[in-house]
Amino acid sequence: MSMIGKKIEEFEAQAYHTSKGEFIDVSEKNLQGQWSVVLFYPADFTFVCPTELADLQEQYATLKDLGAEVYSVSTDTHFTHKAWHDHSDAISTLEYIMIGDPSQKISRMFDVLDEEAGLAQRGTFIIDPDGVVQAVEINADGIGRDASALIDKIKAAQYVRENPNEACPAKWEEGSETLTPSLDLVGKI
Repeated sequence: MSMIGKKIEEFEAQAYHTSKGEFIDVSEKNLQGQWSVVLFYPADFTFVCPTELADLQEQYATLKDLGAEVYSVSTDTHFTHKAWHDHSDAISTLEYIMIGDPSQKISRMFDVLDEEAGLAQRGTFIIDPDGVVQAVEINADGIGRDASALIDKIKAAQYVRENPNEACPAKWEEGSETLTPSLDLVGKI
């Protein structure tokens, strides 16, 4: 079942706030009132995961400038997140919040839990200020994501939110032409 257009359900979790160096509580309320990127990954202390999280860190300042907060999630505990942050060169650079999901409730709620392995799949979710999912990307375990793609997706989602009668075509970039869906466009593109 698709998560697009669905409001995030209630949850509570503990997280490691990397830039503050402290444990915090996180809930669905944190995903409201701002744009949010929620990035699920299989596990700490692995191989592809640190490359993805470090890549996301490279985009973090731009995402913040767009009014988006970033949350990474795995089925590890918040304690494991801290240990990984303290011992990995790539993960030690992170400034965003790392949510622990050892109960697997959040991964299951977002429909990215590999039930057999007990691990989250590589899922990325863009959530609007109302807590509604606007974009989803899910990759197989061996396929890492490119966080730079999130920039244009968030800009497009923000544009459509502010201009609900318009649509952003493929490869849309901020400032470029949009489409106004109508009978006049049917079969003309």
